[in-house]
Amino acid sequence: MHALIVFAHPDPKSRTRSVAARVAEGIVDSDHGHSFEIADLAAEGFDPRFISSDIAAHLRASPPSADVTAEQDRIDRADALVLVYPVYWWSMPALLKGWIDRVFANGWAYDEAPGLKLKKNLQHLPVHLIAIGGASERTYARHGYFGAMKTQIDHGIFDYCGAPVKTSELLLDSETQDPKSLMDAAHSIGANVFSLSEQKVA
Repeated sequence: MHALIVFAHPDPKSRTRSVAARVAEGIVDSDHGHSFEIADLAAEGFDPRFISSDIAAHLRASPPSADVTAEQDRIDRADALVLVYPVYWWSMPALLKGWIDRVFANGWAYDEAPGLKLKKNLQHLPVHLIAIGGASERTYARHGYFGAMKTQIDHGIFDYCGAPVKTSELLLDSETQDPKSLMDAAHSIGANVFSLSEQKVA
């Protein structure tokens, strides 16, 4: 089975990149012949701006642009989608959000039109979310930040498309925690990506 790991961070030495790489190692080390592709949105220069051509595609007035279609094709080749991202202002970075805005388009991720019932097209795609935060668990719990993020991202984005979220992890204290424990957690998530993905949606 094949996983697409997508991450968004401009620093080539970021912990986000290291976590994504460690997840990939976990997938390979699971010893079932699984494969992966890493999409480094910053290094690849993906344009996150939702512009007039994206609006036209949303309205089904024209096909998606070539860069969007290329990303959709990458996802179509995958048996699981893994998103790794730092928490910026209690959400994902604008680059990753823009990737979702443009790629998870009407007519591909879902079908929606006036007078028609919403059709969720990604029910076959297990999703694994790994957010990396610098604050403590106490801070997130006190203000309900993680719950708000799950409502916005897990439910608001992926449930709308029908994609089942199998993993929704928040790796905290990333700036003060022993890096080894963070990398061990990432490896464990990777090793279990397909065992979790193969479980039926409850």
